[in-house]
Amino acid sequence: MSDRKRERPEDYFSDWKEREALAEGMIPQVGKLSREKNVKCYIYGQSLVNRSVLEIMKDHRYVRQVEGNELSEFETAPVLDTLSHLDLGSAHIDVGRMAVNYFDHGAGEGLSVEQYVEQEVADLIGSTAQPVEKPVDVVLYGFGRIGRLMARILIDKTDGGAALRLRAIVVRKGSAPNDLVKRASLLRRDSVHGAFEGTIRVDEESQSIVANGNEIKIIYAQSPDSIDYTEYGIDNAIVVDNTGVWRDEAGLSLHLQSKGVSKVLLTAPGKGDLKNIVAGINSDNIDPSDRIISAASCTTNAIAPPLKTLDDEFGIVTGHVETIHAYTNDQNLTDNYHKAARRGRSAGLNMVITETGAAVAVGKVLPQFIGKLTGNAIRVPTPNVSMAILNLTLGRETSREELNEYMRDIALHSPLRKQIDYSNSPEIVSSDLVGSRHACVYDAQATIVNGKQAVVYLWYDNEFGYSCQVHRLLEQMGGISYASYPKEA
Repeated sequence: MSDRKRERPEDYFSDWKEREALAEGMIPQVGKLSREKNVKCYIYGQSLVNRSVLEIMKDHRYVRQVEGNELSEFETAPVLDTLSHLDLGSAHIDVGRMAVNYFDHGAGEGLSVEQYVEQEVADLIGSTAQPVEKPVDVVLYGFGRIGRLMARILIDKTDGGAALRLRAIVVRKGSAPNDLVKRASLLRRDSVHGAFEGTIRVDEESQSIVANGNEIKIIYAQSPDSIDYTEYGIDNAIVVDNTGVWRDEAGLSLHLQSKGVSKVLLTAPGKGDLKNIVAGINSDNIDPSDRIISAASCTTNAIAPPLKTLDDEFGIVTGHVETIHAYTNDQNLTDNYHKAARRGRSAGLNMVITETGAAVAVGKVLPQFIGKLTGNAIRVPTPNVSMAILNLTLGRETSREELNEYMRDIALHSPLRKQIDYSNSPEIVSSDLVGSRHACVYDAQATIVNGKQAVVYLWYDNEFGYSCQVHRLLEQMGGISYASYPKEA
């Protein structure tokens, strides 16, 4: 990005009101592009769909902070306005990056904003191509923490219904007579992630939850192989198994015995020969013929991207992964019997040392790390957002400044920018990262480097960030592919 600076405004408040008005004008343009043309707009990877005025302004501010340069609503508004008047096909368009590219290149070539934008999306104008031939049905098997967040993500991204459609949720019948109402209530309100953004109604007659216009059948079943999904108008569905009960190919194959199921995605580490896939890292290993894959664990998703990038640049000889992990539903609320060591002690009152398989599991995703990493975990009394500390011996000496700058560039400009986020804040804490859509957030302020020894700190929303990674795999399994702009160099 060029060294382009805006002049200090004479009146900060007037400047704010101007930018606020521009952000407000973006909302209907973004909404119309999304609903009518299936064009999703972003600011440096942050979706603008369903964002408030202040959230859009904060997205601009984030870019100014991490890029060390200016990107304001004055630059992005003309780009978005031009896009809104074009006859575009389905795509993902990063308005922020396009605005920056214009001022770095297009303006110097004497082009107007309108001319530059039209030139950049020329092959998209008049296109009728869709991200997939027909919408892909999705079934959530289980409705716990990950299941409910997956439901939120799928509903949020439905828009015109041209890609993934959440059609059903499978659960065991609860003992309460108002089971359906209780399920809807858990989707509507969440103590960690806040209220559902939209409206939810319960249709008892059709045994459905209707969320933002999406009718989602609630199916009661005792086993994965006992359902005829075609009776509910569901066919060739991808089942997302959130239960963690079945983790090998034999167990998960039970889903494929139910009529109407084509593929299965497990939201837990897979056992045996099951492919463990981390979106953005080894997702090229997914074959069209694969009917069952695992999305690995939240911690494996958090550490695999930075491990790969650091190994590519510096080489990693050995390392230790220490996970400071939020407590989970597996632990006891109060001291009680538990089959695992220490996990029987109260989750809300104790730090609990326990094991993690993430260090070993990375080898299933990145074979070059087999035998190189050790790992352990400490469960702590927070409900969400965890941290992975990588203590690494590198292949060459480096400095804190070089390592941080490399990771900043990866987070902002590489194909892994959906997986790795970057923070340079000296004040960031775990609660600030609730709702992060990245697999991990690199904390530059915490980095320690001494020659070949490096200690790297990675935050990750072990619930929502992981669910976003699962959704990325779900799109790939469904054959969904969007054209992206600006195009990679």
